[in-house]
Amino acid sequence: MAPQAVLAGEGVSEGRETRIVDLRDLRAGDLDPLLREQTEEWAHELDWDFSKSADLLRQLFDARELAGLALLDGRDIAGFAYCGFSSGKAHVGDVYVPPPWRNGNAETVLFQALFNVLMDAPGVERIEAQLMLARQVQPPDRDCRIGSFERLFMTRDAAPSLPPGNASNTSRFRFEPWEDRHSEAAAFALWQAHAGHVDAQISDQYRTLAASSRFIQELVRFPGCASFCPSASYVAFENATGHPAGISLISFVAPGIAHLAELCVTPEFRGAGLGYELLRQSSAALADAGAQRISLTVTAGNDDALRLYRRCGFRQTRRFYAYAWDRSARPAFS
Repeated sequence: MAPQAVLAGEGVSEGRETRIVDLRDLRAGDLDPLLREQTEEWAHELDWDFSKSADLLRQLFDARELAGLALLDGRDIAGFAYCGFSSGKAHVGDVYVPPPWRNGNAETVLFQALFNVLMDAPGVERIEAQLMLARQVQPPDRDCRIGSFERLFMTRDAAPSLPPGNASNTSRFRFEPWEDRHSEAAAFALWQAHAGHVDAQISDQYRTLAASSRFIQELVRFPGCASFCPSASYVAFENATGHPAGISLISFVAPGIAHLAELCVTPEFRGAGLGYELLRQSSAALADAGAQRISLTVTAGNDDALRLYRRCGFRQTRRFYAYAWDRSARPAFS
């Protein structure tokens, strides 16, 4: 991955040359201090154990297999950004800049440089990024097809338990704890629930049944730094038809810290309190599993979800941004 530009020091460190380089131009071990800091920040800011992901990044970097860019300030590494590729899509894993360099525009410099490289890369038709630790960055202004989406990180204590909802509404559904046989039903519910939804602009995992199926498989079998919790994950079915109606999928991201990876209800079953009941049952199971806190992420414009989460005691603790670009998209979607 060739660097896109060599930059002056404005906004990074005055009086010293700054430049963008390919991560593969660095020496083995050069990223270790930043990966340690990044892991500490994920734990402090998000209650998230990033250590497994950091170990994988370290292995890929030392093997010269980690795609991305680094920002050098003199001889110091002022930050790095990395990405992965799958079926024509590039996914920006993170843009990390240590605290001493955050007073300037280092995060934006790195983000724009990586986005520019990826937009010019042959075979890349889509780019996605969700930067949970970075400040809001300005995407490159060369292409108005880049969408920017405000998202919220929310948390609540696992206790107290949520009170029962309206049983007369939810009695038409049965709630089954996760088993592998539920994968197909969960993928169908995920896909149907996000038809026309803003989150399908942020992530293409919601756009087709095949993409939703891949996401479910990855969440359950290859969860990265998280650990899927089947006992607190549920699939709801309508009793009369057996149709999948909604899902709540939970992972542990650190000891005692659970994360609501997905909560959704298909359009035909909304308004019956099903989302609340799924969340209530998952929360009760998490208390039994030793969870102390529960976190989630939600798009700021998703008013229905925000009302539910606030009603259930979730409070915003962080604001971050997601970005998406489609080569074939009409200009200026957001």
